[in-house]
Amino acid sequence: MSKQDLTDIPFDDPQRHQLTSRSTWVSVAVNIVLTLVQIAAGFIAHSQSLIADGMHSLSDLVCDFLVLIASYHSKDPADERHPYGHGRVETAASFVLGAVLAATGSAIMVAAAMKLQHLQHLTPVAPLALYVALAALVVKESLFRYMLNVGERLRSPMLIANAWHARSDAASSLVVAVGIGGNLLGFIFADSVAAIVVGFMIVRMGVVFAWDAFQELIDAGLSVEEVDSIRQTLIDTSGVQSLHELRTRRMAHRALVDAHILVDSRISVSEGHSIAENARLRVIKSHPMVIDVQVHVDPEDDLGQESYAPRMPGRETLLMHLALVLAGLPEPERVIFHYMAGKVEAEVFLPHNFLENGIALAQAEAEVAKRLNNHPYFSAVSLYCQVAAKYSE
Repeated sequence: MSKQDLTDIPFDDPQRHQLTSRSTWVSVAVNIVLTLVQIAAGFIAHSQSLIADGMHSLSDLVCDFLVLIASYHSKDPADERHPYGHGRVETAASFVLGAVLAATGSAIMVAAAMKLQHLQHLTPVAPLALYVALAALVVKESLFRYMLNVGERLRSPMLIANAWHARSDAASSLVVAVGIGGNLLGFIFADSVAAIVVGFMIVRMGVVFAWDAFQELIDAGLSVEEVDSIRQTLIDTSGVQSLHELRTRRMAHRALVDAHILVDSRISVSEGHSIAENARLRVIKSHPMVIDVQVHVDPEDDLGQESYAPRMPGRETLLMHLALVLAGLPEPERVIFHYMAGKVEAEVFLPHNFLENGIALAQAEAEVAKRLNNHPYFSAVSLYCQVAAKYSE
């Protein structure tokens, strides 16, 4: 295998769908042959465990077609009804795959257990069954290694799940071979016991797949290690003072992130947006599994202070109250509000000719300070006046 074969395939590479389809069609072809050969040989050789293994291969066929359908639809781009894309089609397919495995395994276990209740009716197994079981073991193990390699390159949980399904088939074929061998040695019940073991293995694998998919469907987050790494990337972003909320959720082989970052309360909206965008791009670049990051900018640590926002009026109401505080002063050219710990600090920019009218800025500030005593909204008002430079020829 070449070094290139071991390289991850980017999520936006069109080769992803091609590789997924090719590996799945290989699995389809293999499982068709195995199903026909195992079930036919099982009937001819009177091996219940080999028939059970053939039914396992048949369930693989169903799962392969689920993978093909999911792969076809998951590559569709985002649209109005699916703004985050169709990646969770893979997750749904993994859930159904697990359910099919669990149901198949349960049926095999029940059938084998019923056979064990009538040992006197069990017949010896022909050697043909052992040869077929050993051949199936080699084929399934080879299929597992091939599909796992493709799944890891694509970082697709659906393909990796299907690959481990093939590994469970290989393990079940090993159990079948042992059971058939025991039967040939005179332990008539060994074949049925092997069928029960195979059924249990199928059920266990199905439950694991279904549970993992279910966790993603209910928006389970990334691992602690992955979340800590993303948190550090955000904190290391220039302009980010701290991070007080970080949430993640899986989207098939990708992830979505929501974060609340704390920035200097005095910077402009545009600078805060620039910091947030820089933080978002850093996470996407450093963590390839992240498809997007929603960054909320906070000027202060507002955890536990949600009650502040409803108490504060809108800008129009604040301007009306500010006009009373600034009574006697010219109309401001610009006003900036800073919402700080349940109060508002205002930066007021007066006209450039304010000083030229003979009004002392210090006197204005003293008068405004008196009006701010016990004000319900404002904690501070800063007055600014632009002074135009004069140049002589």
